[in-house]
Amino acid sequence: MNRGYNFSAGPAAIPTEVLERAQEELLNWNGQGCSVMEFGHRTPEFGQLLEQTEADLRKLLHIPNHYRVLFMHGSASHQFAMVPMNFLAPDDTANYLEQAHWSKKAIQEAQNFGNIHVQQGFQQTEEGLAIVPESDWQLDEDGKYLHFTSNETIVGVQFKKEPKAFAGKLVCDMCSDILSRPIDIEQYALIYAGAQKNIGPSGMTVVIVREDLFEQMQTHRVPSLFQYPLMAQHKSLFNTPPSFGIYLASLVFEWLLERGGVETIEQLNQQKAQLLYDAIDASDFYHSPVAKDSRSMMNVAFTLSDPSLDSAFLLQAKEQGLLALKGHRDFGGMRASIYNAMPLEGAQALVDFMKEFERRA
Repeated sequence: MNRGYNFSAGPAAIPTEVLERAQEELLNWNGQGCSVMEFGHRTPEFGQLLEQTEADLRKLLHIPNHYRVLFMHGSASHQFAMVPMNFLAPDDTANYLEQAHWSKKAIQEAQNFGNIHVQQGFQQTEEGLAIVPESDWQLDEDGKYLHFTSNETIVGVQFKKEPKAFAGKLVCDMCSDILSRPIDIEQYALIYAGAQKNIGPSGMTVVIVREDLFEQMQTHRVPSLFQYPLMAQHKSLFNTPPSFGIYLASLVFEWLLERGGVETIEQLNQQKAQLLYDAIDASDFYHSPVAKDSRSMMNVAFTLSDPSLDSAFLLQAKEQGLLALKGHRDFGGMRASIYNAMPLEGAQALVDFMKEFERRA
């Protein structure tokens, strides 16, 4: 079977080597005579898998011991509510950067649990959509935390480094660029990331949270399964965990470590993004809506000079094995998501197709 290059924003591509290994082990995991999906989550064998998965993630991201790692059910959208539920009393305030679609959803959920101070995070410049300079932010200094999205997937806007404001009290939706580059964990109070972009299949979210914050959390009014301290106390095993998601994540983490870790994959990600942006910038036929200093390394959005050609572009791309390039409904155009699993050859194949399509247009 020929496998195409999957540019989907999520659920996204999983490394072929990982899928092949999962296929081999599907009926007989670890010599146990059954699938990992059928294996008891309280057995020593699954416990060992869970411990190794966490250890590998800690190694990849250099997570200090005073941070807890949780493998939780659900998506990042669940965390939009869980973060304020745990951190905010009814009269508390938190700062949120508004950065288009997903941050707006996070703000809407958070407003149910406390006072939310909203700071516009993006601005339209002559060059394109850009991150508002931090010097122009007006934040509530009494806020419990500052929530932001590290990489906005719809038009592809990315923070190149952590904000200096609220250092140590940052809460980040890192769904679409976790494990794509090194980060300074100590700058964060909490990080959450849905698995379906750089970790594994949908249905699981990884949470990294500083342990000393548990004492401040408002858990007396939070349902048990939504309490970070309780989930940490039970090492993600308060109830049946997303066992297959944990297993796939373990294979992805192992795959990353074998390739040199996050530091090495960052170099590859930069190469892929540069290939695409260079092709876009060299042409009057394609256009990027994002200012160069704010462009995402994970999601490359672009438009065609003649939108009437969009359907032909997508159809012909699919015929060439270049999949899921249609842009988000809020933006239109095209979007090439080039997460860790996308090989350099895939980015090059897309660039070659773009040039040929322009030549024939």
